[in-house]
Amino acid sequence: MRAELEYRQIVEPTLLEKSRSGRRGYTLPAMDVETSPLESFVPASLLRSEPPALPELSENEVVRHFVRLSILNHHVDKGFYPLGSCTMKYNPKVNEQAAALPGFLTLHPLTPARLVQGALQLMYELQQALAEITGLPGVSLQPAAGAHGELTGILMFRAYHRDRGEGHRNVILIPDSAHGTNPATAALSGFRVVSVLSNEFGRVDLEDLRQKLDENVAGMMLTNPNTAGIFEREVYQIQQLLHEKGALFYMDGANLNALVGQAKPAAFGVDCIHINLHKTFSTPHGGGGPGSGPVCVRAELEPYLPVPRIEQTSEGMYQFNWDYPKSIGKIHSFWGNFGMMVRAYAYITLMGNEGLKEISRGAVLNANYLFAKLRHLFQVPFAEQPMHEFVISGSNLKSYGVKTLDVAKRLLDFGFHAPTIYFPLIVPEAMLVEPTESETAETLEAFAQAMEQIVHEAQQEPEKLKNAPYTTPVRRLNEGLASRKLIVQQ
Repeated sequence: MRAELEYRQIVEPTLLEKSRSGRRGYTLPAMDVETSPLESFVPASLLRSEPPALPELSENEVVRHFVRLSILNHHVDKGFYPLGSCTMKYNPKVNEQAAALPGFLTLHPLTPARLVQGALQLMYELQQALAEITGLPGVSLQPAAGAHGELTGILMFRAYHRDRGEGHRNVILIPDSAHGTNPATAALSGFRVVSVLSNEFGRVDLEDLRQKLDENVAGMMLTNPNTAGIFEREVYQIQQLLHEKGALFYMDGANLNALVGQAKPAAFGVDCIHINLHKTFSTPHGGGGPGSGPVCVRAELEPYLPVPRIEQTSEGMYQFNWDYPKSIGKIHSFWGNFGMMVRAYAYITLMGNEGLKEISRGAVLNANYLFAKLRHLFQVPFAEQPMHEFVISGSNLKSYGVKTLDVAKRLLDFGFHAPTIYFPLIVPEAMLVEPTESETAETLEAFAQAMEQIVHEAQQEPEKLKNAPYTTPVRRLNEGLASRKLIVQQ
């Protein structure tokens, strides 16, 4: 309860608590038309007996309240957000302007196709762009997030094998370094999950893979670069082993930011990949959503893509095509998170071919620059050179009684969001750092200096870290209690 009381003491009053009778934040002109009493069209049983208990406030109080709330959370427009495996890059405002165009913003998803040719053209051309970037011809924009894209892809694997009379394939192989959504997706799709070990270099152990690969394996899900930021250099051997056994190869595209414009997953032998538009192509993560996780597949899997599919007719018109009898069906209430598609389309169009290449070059350069600045301060679990992100371990601070969590909390006092901590699971006291290509050298220098000071404090004043943060609106809370008893009054 201490955490709950502390929280209540720090936050400002709610709008209802600020309310004072008679205050108004708006004025409305007098009605110039005759109106009928509510009783004439609303049943008496549904009418209120007294007015709703709404707060009464002036406009400036309301504005200040919500602006204040908007700056309490850390976000990519406020400061550095090196969240590993999540690519929290800057979201260009021109993308927001494009998504806010009335023809896109107010578009109803049930509008007949002949009246929304511009929107359908955008979706079709985005499909074409993603096909070109990945080298995989079949694309669906329907999945609403990366995990939803995974589910779509693995359901397609299941349909593919059943269509070939191989419904006995009930195993999905997943590296022990994988994102947690991978095993969840496989299990939800009806498969048994078998974990494949990593070797001392942080890559897939090929011998362990060979031992677990048999005729019951439907496919393997692999993130490349993996969650340690390491490129799976044996990826071609991996896909050969899988395909020789009749299994399919799924690539978790969460880390495509390291490859876009440089290498096409199709060249790795990938059968299906999902793309996080809210990572690689700069659309907002947005408080848990909306995301967008399109899937791209090789030709043999195209018949199983979700319907409807957006196609161009011989007359140059765009249409929804439902006529795919082998499809896994519809996996979204409508056609996908369209606003995210507009943002990604604007970003890809603005960047062009050369710009897309610069994305991955900048991401890899920034990560390696920061890695060089930090590697002497922490333990480095793998000797491999990282790509767009890297993992370090705070295990060397345990002798001072300091945990990775303490480092993360102290970083908040320097104005930086912490990197991902305690992931990947194969690294104890892990910190997964991804600076993205958006950040300047000065920002990376400042972050490195903050980390250096924190390590010094851990050695000299460990209690200072254990009680951090000090400058945030809310001090360190009992996170377990907060997740179980979340206060959402604001």
